[in-house]
Amino acid sequence: MAFMQFFLIHFSYSQLTTLPSGGNYKASVSERVGITDVTVDYSRPGVKGREGQIWGKLIPVGYTDQGFGNSRQAPWRAGANENTVISFSSDVKIEGHDLPAGKYGFFIAYDPNECTLIFSRNSSSWGSFYYNPKEDALRVTVKPVTADKSVERLKYEFTDQTENSAIIALQWEKLIIPFKVEVNYVQSQLESFRKELQSNKGFTWETWDQAAQWCAQRNTNLDEALLWTDTAISFSNKNIFQPYSTKAMLLDKLNRSTEAAEVMKKALPLATMQEVHQYARQLVAQKKPKEAFDAFKMNYDKYPNVFTTNVGMARGYSATGNYKKALEFLQKAQAQVDAVNKTNVERMIKLLQEGKDIN
Repeated sequence: MAFMQFFLIHFSYSQLTTLPSGGNYKASVSERVGITDVTVDYSRPGVKGREGQIWGKLIPVGYTDQGFGNSRQAPWRAGANENTVISFSSDVKIEGHDLPAGKYGFFIAYDPNECTLIFSRNSSSWGSFYYNPKEDALRVTVKPVTADKSVERLKYEFTDQTENSAIIALQWEKLIIPFKVEVNYVQSQLESFRKELQSNKGFTWETWDQAAQWCAQRNTNLDEALLWTDTAISFSNKNIFQPYSTKAMLLDKLNRSTEAAEVMKKALPLATMQEVHQYARQLVAQKKPKEAFDAFKMNYDKYPNVFTTNVGMARGYSATGNYKKALEFLQKAQAQVDAVNKTNVERMIKLLQEGKDIN
C-alpha cells in the first residue's frame, strides 16, 4: 500500500507536454548582429477581441502589485506566461548603454509617453511575480510608437539591421515598443579571429590569410595582421602567392611601400595567371597604372596571346591612356571570348572606341 501511495504521488507531479496555458504561443526569434547572436524567447498572447483594452488596462501603466509572489511593484513580463528572456553572445549597447554578454529577464514598465525597459540578471523566474529591482542589469527608456495596423498576436521583430546594429521591436495590437541594439563588430570579429586561430582552424595558411585580408580591407589592426601573414606564409611552405600578396597589401597600408615591392618581387613568380591578373587589377584600382601595366605585361610574356592576358594588356594600356593599343588587344580577346564574357568584352570595346577607360 505504501508503495502504491508513493507511485501515485510521484505521478501527480508529472506533467506531459501540452500547449501553453491560455492559448499563448511560445516563440523564439533570433538574429545575428555583426557576429553577435541575439535571441528573444517569449510567449505570444492574442488580442482576442480586446481592441482598445490592451494598453493601459490589460497591461497597466507603470508597476503593479499582481497579488502573487513577493514583488509589490512589478513591471509587465513583456509577453505571456514565463518571463521573456533575451540573450546576447557578446557585449552590446542598448539605446547607447553598455550591457554585458549574457541572458536576461526582460520586463517593461509601460507608459503611453515613455516605456522603461528592464534587463534583469534573473532570467529564470516565472513571469514578473518575483521581480526585484536589485537584480536589474540595465534600465533604459524608449518612446512607444503607434502602429498603422493591428497585430493580433504579440511578436518581436528585428528591423533596420546593419553590421553594427538592429532595432528590436515589440509589436502588439496597435503599439510598437522599439529599442536599439548595437555591437562593436570590428572588435568582436578580431576577438573571434584570435580565438579561432588558436583552434584546429589555425592549422592552415588559408585561415591566417583570411583574417589578415579582412584587416587589410577594413584598414584596421594592421600590425597584428602583418604577423598573421607571416604565419600564413610559413604554413604555405613559402611557395604560395596569396599570403605574400596580402602581406604586400598590408605593408602598403602601413606606408612601407618599398618593403611591399620587395615582397611582390619574390611572390609574383609563384602566382598563377589568374592571380597575377587580379593583382594587376588591384594596382589599377589603387591608381598605380605603371605598376599595373608591368604586371599585366609580365603575365602576357609568360602566357602570350590567351584570352585572360589579352584582356590584361587591354586593361594595362587603357590605364596608361593608350586606348588605341588597348583596343588592339581587346579585339584579339574578342576572337577568343566565351559566352560568359562576350557581353562584357563588347561593352569594353565600345568604351575604348568612345575614348573612355575600361577599368
